[in-house]
Formats: sequence, structure tokens, C-alpha cells
Amino acid sequence: MPILFLIVVVDLIGFGIIIPLLPFYAESFDADPATVGLIMATYSMTQFLAAPYWGQLSDRIGRRPTLLVSLAGSAVAYLWLGFADELWILFAARAFGGLMAGNISAAFAYVADVTTPENRARGMGVIGAAFGLGFIIGPAVGGILAGPDPINADYQSPAFAAAGLSAVALVLGIVFLKESLSQEIRDRLNARASEGRVAQFRRSLNYPNLRFLILMSFLATVAFAGLEATFAMWSRRQFGWGPEQNGYLFAFVGILGAFVQGGLVGRLARRFGETRLIIQGAGALSLGVLLIPFAETWPVLVIAMAVAAYGFSIISPALNSAISLRVDEENQGMVMGVTRSATTLARVAGPALAGLLFAVMGKDWPYYAGAASMATVMVLVWHRKTELRDKEQPAAKNVNEP
Repeated sequence: MPILFLIVVVDLIGFGIIIPLLPFYAESFDADPATVGLIMATYSMTQFLAAPYWGQLSDRIGRRPTLLVSLAGSAVAYLWLGFADELWILFAARAFGGLMAGNISAAFAYVADVTTPENRARGMGVIGAAFGLGFIIGPAVGGILAGPDPINADYQSPAFAAAGLSAVALVLGIVFLKESLSQEIRDRLNARASEGRVAQFRRSLNYPNLRFLILMSFLATVAFAGLEATFAMWSRRQFGWGPEQNGYLFAFVGILGAFVQGGLVGRLARRFGETRLIIQGAGALSLGVLLIPFAETWPVLVIAMAVAAYGFSIISPALNSAISLRVDEENQGMVMGVTRSATTLARVAGPALAGLLFAVMGKDWPYYAGAASMATVMVLVWHRKTELRDKEQPAAKNVNEP
């Protein structure tokens, strides 16, 4: 588990370097806000297409080789991004990067392999904290490398730095990472490999409330992905910010996310249960996103982003834990791959919709729509809270018992 955490942190630093810069990178090729949203969505679209295959592959050959191949592909994609000199190359590099992004679903399946139901939420939170650390260091590094000027920014250096970090993560995985999926389980999975993928997909979703929880993950990710995709354009128009200022703010969001997911989620899940955390996270994310359009000074903006970051840092591992707890060990990889497909599809819909709203209705409308999406999640989960809590881990249901 510690080495997996380190690998994910190193890889996500590279990912974090790129994310705040992409809108500026696209606008440097004269892309409008709607096109920027499509560029942000391209990575997630190809990731959506590939994620179930990565999840199934990790069930059959193991988590370790799946992670290693994915990390190697990510390094190549970042190199290609660094050499982009036309808009179509930017699209192509992001598309290839998405196809090779099988490391996250494999990492979540790895956590499910090595944790018990009682500490599953904590394990998911640890991987969430790795995301947070990646977004602490990555955006700050990317912003410093690119510079504060959105017109004359350096986009090659951050891309090459991201490629180097993926290569470092690959070496760490080759040298230190051990396989988490037992040979016995792999043998059983390979024995039934003749079963169609669609049949496996349907069977993996036959667990109670799994479809509903995956839908909630989709809606939550739509809201946050829309924020990520349009925030750099919004801050440029609202405050005149460039890559460096955005990098620092995203680093702050990463610090908060790492603190919440690494230090609080496990304890909160044991005390309140996953269902209450999902409701709380949805409410906080809705409020934070709604506050962004009303931020006329940077301190108010920091507060709004902090509330939104807290909400997403709570709801994401809580949903992953709730989903994982409803699945037997032989289907963890497949179901986590399906879940990852749903959230990556949300990262297609979120940026594309947010970019369109930004271009057609104005810069504030992506945040109004995101707030409405999260309010919907809060209401839907609240309506089914009794049914959902019936399937929670015993530690969460019995916290008040002696």
C-alpha cells in the first residue's frame, strides 16, 4: 500500500502539472471556450472507452502489469503533448493519453484487494489523498514552469516534466510494486474468460443499489469536471489571472483534498457511514460551486473553492467505498473499471457542457449548472438513505453501540 501511494502521487503530480494549463494552451491556438471544453473532454472520452478493458485486464493478468503499461503510455502521451504546435495535435495527444489512463482503476482495484470491508473507505481515502498531493505539487510546478502571463506562457516545459514524472512512477512500479491479486482468483477469472464482456458487465451491476451509486458518482464528477475545465478561463476574465496564479489556487485545493481524504474520510466513514458522507459532500460541493460566480475578490474565491474541494474530497471516496462494499472480490476490478468508465464519461459531459454554457450563456453558468447537479444528488441520496445504509459496513451502522 505505501508504494502504491507513492506511485500514484508521482504520476498524479504529472497529471496535476497539465490540468490548469490546458485551457491556456488551447486558447494559444485561438480555441474558443466551447472548443476548450471539447479538448478537456477528449482525454476523458478515450479514457471512458478504454477503462472497462483496463479493469478487466487487471482482473486477468493482475494489477501490477496493468499499472506499468498504463504508466509507460502516459509518459509517451505527455511527450507528444509537449511537441504540439497545432490544435489537432493537442487533441490527438490528449486522446492517446486517455486511452493509456488505466492506472487509476487498477489502483482502486489494488486497494480493494488489500483492504478489509471495515477499512475500505480509509483505503479509498488514501488513494484520494494521493490525488490531493498530486494536485498540491503539480499545479504549482506547472504554473511556475509556464509563468504568470497567459499570452506568452511556456507550455513545453510542464509537458516534458509530466512525462518525466510518469517515467519515474514506472520505474518505481517495476522495482518495488508487488502484485495484489492472488493467483487463485486470477485462475478462476481466466477460467470463465469465455463469458462475454457484456454478460460480465451486466452481472457486475446486479448488486443492490450499484447502478444508483454509479449514477451519483457520474453527477458529482460532472459538477467538479465542469469547474476544472472552465475555471482558468473564468479567472482570466474575472481577475486577469494566468497559469501561475491558477496553479497556486489548484495547489491549495490539493492541500485541502489531501488533508480531508488522507486524514478525515476513514474516521468520518466509521462514525457516520458512507451514505451520510455522500449527502454531506454533495451539499458542500453544491454550495462551493454556487459561490464562485459571486466571488468579486480573491479571498471570497478561495473560500468558495475550499468549500467545493471539501465536498468533492468527501463524496468521491465515500461513493467509491459504498460501491466497492457491494461487490465480491472476484469482480472488484471489473466493477471499479465500470465505475471509472462512468466518472470518465462524466469528465466528457462535464467539460463539454460547461464549455458550451460558458460560450453561449456566459462565464458564470457552468457553476450554476454544477450547483444544481449536486443539489440533485443530495436530494436523491437523502430519499434513499435508509435503503443505502442497510448495506453499509457494520462498523458504520453500529458506531453508537457499546
